[in-house]
Amino acid sequence: MELQHVNVKLLLENPDRVDLEALIPVFHSWIQDQHGGELLLDVADYRHVHAGPGVVLIGHEANYSVDNTDNRLGVRYNRKAVLEGTNQDRLIQAAQAALAACQRLEADPRLHGTIRFSGRGIELFINDRLLAPNSIETRKILGFEVPTFLSRLLGDDDYVLSYHEDYRRLFSVRVESSQWFDTGTLLGNLISLTPVPSRG
Repeated sequence: MELQHVNVKLLLENPDRVDLEALIPVFHSWIQDQHGGELLLDVADYRHVHAGPGVVLIGHEANYSVDNTDNRLGVRYNRKAVLEGTNQDRLIQAAQAALAACQRLEADPRLHGTIRFSGRGIELFINDRLLAPNSIETRKILGFEVPTFLSRLLGDDDYVLSYHEDYRRLFSVRVESSQWFDTGTLLGNLISLTPVPSRG
């Protein structure tokens, strides 16, 4: 199975402190300076949607958001453009992009330190129901790819995986690490790996 449209979401600590409205000018400033060399286009405000996508920075190659799907608030990277390479390359690229975005939000003084990675909770999604339906068969196929990726991201740390079983949902994996990590450490764990271009 060749994965495309990989999403990585980093859960936030103290989600009740996060002001989603404050993200709108921040994301607009990313458009102005074209953060990360990607083509960033617009900001969509879905704060009115209960347990929805939150505030989304729309790009050509990918979207960035502070997403509240399932009432689990997190910084989410949603790859839209096809990416060359292996499945591991695509998982690594999405994780690097999500971590770099979260790190930038953590450091933005306009957000007053309210955006902060929880240190343990990560979610992976494949945003393509035809390619990777949410089924036991897909889980079996990815039974090698996901642990291989997580061994690179988390090292020898123990973690627990859980899955949504509703076939109507995207295939997703929830990862709960036993150790606390910051975004810089996780980026450092990936930095020695071959970088993948962000443009598609």
